[in-house]
Amino acid sequence: MTTAHDAGTKTVPVPTQSTYQNRVADYWNAEENPVNLELGRIDDLYHHHYGVGEADWAVLDEPDAELRRERITAELHRLEHAQAELLAARLGRLTPADRVFDAGCGRGGGSVTAHLRYGCHADGVTISAKQAEFANEQARKRGIDDQVRYHHRNMLDTGLETGAYAASWNNESTMYVELDLLFAEHARLLRRGGRYVVITGCYNDAYGRASREVSLINAHYICDIHPRSAYFRALARNRLVPVHVENLTEAAIPYWELRSQADHLVTGIEETFLNAYRNGSFQYLLIAADRV
Repeated sequence: MTTAHDAGTKTVPVPTQSTYQNRVADYWNAEENPVNLELGRIDDLYHHHYGVGEADWAVLDEPDAELRRERITAELHRLEHAQAELLAARLGRLTPADRVFDAGCGRGGGSVTAHLRYGCHADGVTISAKQAEFANEQARKRGIDDQVRYHHRNMLDTGLETGAYAASWNNESTMYVELDLLFAEHARLLRRGGRYVVITGCYNDAYGRASREVSLINAHYICDIHPRSAYFRALARNRLVPVHVENLTEAAIPYWELRSQADHLVTGIEETFLNAYRNGSFQYLLIAADRV
């Protein structure tokens, strides 16, 4: 075990990471992708995930090249923030006295979104020291660092207080970990009746084994996408009972269609996502579950 000092918290033990987890940490410590950074600069909400909802296609008709770029960026950010708000809306009846836990928080946009919506206290955890530092600086700039804090820790073993959280979530981060280990930690952190929400891409095992497109996504993000059925089995094994399941696949397609036409933001994975969604081998799900 090693120790690390989190901004605004005491020195805490940080578990030794596996070789794979070190690779993931290195990836996110080095990541400076415009599709994450340019969108976040619009309003200092850095989400690190995709978007849902119908796009405003009129942004593509803008004749001025620079303005077209700005309008596309703003529209993609609107869609990704809509996804964050959709997740936050499923966290239950929270009050300013409640605490929430953001697992795999990235640069922190989800925790800020929940705090702005409910006034609650939030703890975000990321395996990337660089992301935690960035997110804490954003919280300080907003003047909410006494209520929203980010920690450089492993979301499988956070060291946070047992039963202290009214709600918790993962937003597009479950594909980096074993689900049983992850859900066991959420079940430990949540109070009885607390709400867990996940938004994730998963492969459709009714379709068969993971498709070629899913394998390409895994390679692009050095992750391991789980089959859809694995989520429900692992939730049940860890006292998390689904109360709402929503297939967001169709709602996710406009984001990718628009992003594929944003020359300044494309990463080369856009058509792979679109093909996977359209051929049925890959799905985008929201699952809300109560801790029993």
